[in-house]
Amino acid sequence: MISLTITLQVKLCPSKEQVLLIDNTMNEYISLVNDIIDYAIAIDEMPKLSSANLNAPLPAALKDQCRIDARSIYKKFIKSNSTCPVLKKPVAIWNNQNYTIGSNYIAMPFSINGKTKKTSVPAIIPQEIHNKLKDSKLGTLRITKKNGKYIAQIAITIAEPLNIGKNIMGVDLGLKCPAVITTSTNKCKFCGNGRQNKYVRRKYAKRRKKLGKAKKLKAIKKLGNKEQRWMKDQDHKISRQIVNYAIANDVKLIKLESLTGIRASARTSRKNEKNLHTWSFYRLATFIEYKAKLAGIDIQYVNPAYTSQTCPICGKRHKANGRKYVCKDCGYICHRDRVGSINILRA
Repeated sequence: MISLTITLQVKLCPSKEQVLLIDNTMNEYISLVNDIIDYAIAIDEMPKLSSANLNAPLPAALKDQCRIDARSIYKKFIKSNSTCPVLKKPVAIWNNQNYTIGSNYIAMPFSINGKTKKTSVPAIIPQEIHNKLKDSKLGTLRITKKNGKYIAQIAITIAEPLNIGKNIMGVDLGLKCPAVITTSTNKCKFCGNGRQNKYVRRKYAKRRKKLGKAKKLKAIKKLGNKEQRWMKDQDHKISRQIVNYAIANDVKLIKLESLTGIRASARTSRKNEKNLHTWSFYRLATFIEYKAKLAGIDIQYVNPAYTSQTCPICGKRHKANGRKYVCKDCGYICHRDRVGSINILRA
């Protein structure tokens, strides 16, 4: 049985006392991890440590997790031969044996007045997440703080559904048309609204410029976070449309273009250059991939070179005029992005 690991996010609603407790725990956690890494670098090897000989106001379970995380970071540092990273953002991680999830809370051990005590923190856990937790194996629990809110990230391992589809689908990602789909049964679908995306980004850019002149830095940061949340929501909606379309058309394999270096290699007008560098193609591809895997659909990445220039009929290359592709050799006419999705499908 093939398994798949995904992360579920749950919003925590701690009391004032619990906020202080979580903040102190996260700060002590990253401090201990950084101390272990510094010591390992100083002696040029990862020391053999246990929770008993680690001095920090943390439960033994968290000390042990600190040791595991420090070893993992140190190994990557040795392998890459680069500057060793330093943890700055507050975080704390518990393994699956040290926390429990209730109907509206998550309980994990904290160090309170020198003693370890399991504390239940109120949480908003939708029924959809409870359903996923029932049929899965729990992994680590990671608590972070984002925009003043506390988020519990729960890693779970689930069995991938059996793939019984028979068709293939190619997806072309872009700016003016966020996603264009073509199936091996010659069906086509355009997903997302590129004009709306550009309008929203221009609106936020205009607001940032105005706030920048007024030197309101906090407002600029808040506005940036709001824009990112909107963009992420669009990626979720588009990826859901794509995977739902794949399910409805009995698709077993989705082909996506490999987007490595797209920002460096893609050619676009000066008008669209800012949009190219602010839109996350990687995030959209990641959303498509994990949603597809949950539906038992495989993903394959293909080389996108010349996919929008190659004629699907005769194989000759021609540059499109705007969004319209016309083959000068065989007379084939089609939307430029659909040509891209057809060639990705056949790649």
